[in-house]
Amino acid sequence: MKSVKLFAIVSVLCMTLLAGSLTVFAGEAADSDLSAIKEKGVIVVGITDFAPMDYKDDNGEWIGFDADLALLFAQEIGVDVEFQEIDWDNKILELNAGSVDCIWNGMTLTEEVDAAMECTGTYALNAQVVVMKADALAEYPDVESMKELSFAVEAGSAGEAVAAEAGLEVNSVQNQAAALMEVAAGTSDACVIDKTMADAMTGEGTSYAELGYAVALSSEEYVVGFRKGSDAAAVLDEMITKWIQDGTLADLSAKYDNAVSVAEAAEDAVEESEPESK
Repeated sequence: MKSVKLFAIVSVLCMTLLAGSLTVFAGEAADSDLSAIKEKGVIVVGITDFAPMDYKDDNGEWIGFDADLALLFAQEIGVDVEFQEIDWDNKILELNAGSVDCIWNGMTLTEEVDAAMECTGTYALNAQVVVMKADALAEYPDVESMKELSFAVEAGSAGEAVAAEAGLEVNSVQNQAAALMEVAAGTSDACVIDKTMADAMTGEGTSYAELGYAVALSSEEYVVGFRKGSDAAAVLDEMITKWIQDGTLADLSAKYDNAVSVAEAAEDAVEESEPESK
């Protein structure tokens, strides 16, 4: 009789453990970010107007180095892409609220980003530079000489952070395009923006031929960010490694006048990347 009761108790325990295991596996499957994206058939990408990474062509379609990469990733996983403009200062909130699936917009790897998002390895390199009227560059060769100037910066950006750290007088605006407009209009003396954008948008033959830059405040790395714990980041990271090695990223940079400095090797970038201090 005791053996029968013992057998019954063991059987119940085994069934309970099995049920628990099945629940865990089911939960893991349900929590797969990549599976959720595939199920809805579209990946929503959070961006700002930021040439040459994400900007609209004459037909109102989003193009750019990052936009093209996002399209390529979507093709690889079998979904469409929806580009959604966001307030850059609220990028983490937008991501966690599920408004977007990832942030793919020349995003600098910072301690804040690293802590709040599941990031890929580095796919491109960048710097924060001071842009001003080209004829004034010689007057301001370093940060100390710029302390009396007013600076336009994108709210929530790496440029805003390094400008504040340098003790510069900052005026936060919606995006980097707006920061350039401030300088062109004379409402700000200078702006701090990504070198990637400065190379594409300032100097001879560009939209802002009268603007230029000479001083860099920092060097940094670009990553793509998904929600914390997302399995989609690792999948994209593998593709980035392949695209660097087979020349896809280099070809894409050439398409945009080599304004984007592509990382040399994704594996090295993953191992060596350290988040910037805010």
